[in-house]
Amino acid sequence: MTIQFEDFQKIDIRVGTVSRSEVFAEARRPALKLWIDFGSPLGEKKTSAQITKHYTAEQMVGRQVACVVNFEPKQIGKFMSEVLVLGFPDDQGDVVLLQPTTAVPNGGRLF
Repeated sequence: MTIQFEDFQKIDIRVGTVSRSEVFAEARRPALKLWIDFGSPLGEKKTSAQITKHYTAEQMVGRQVACVVNFEPKQIGKFMSEVLVLGFPDDQGDVVLLQPTTAVPNGGRLF
């Protein structure tokens, strides 16, 4: 299926830096809670991510990640997820995060 470029432009993918991370102990499947700084004007957003096969909570702090920032928030247990962290599956189906190879300003939009 092909889409028009205008459809792609509707998806707002931004880079942010994880400012805080903790184990999401209440989650049904192993996950981390992440607080991500997107700079001005978006500020800090939070999300839940099932990324524990390759990343610990401690490893996530300071890491830049790519996220869809314009989905509707989603309630996950008692936690409200505001963005979707992006990644690719490895050969076992576990998430490997999409991130810039060089530091870039928070809030930068994918193009």
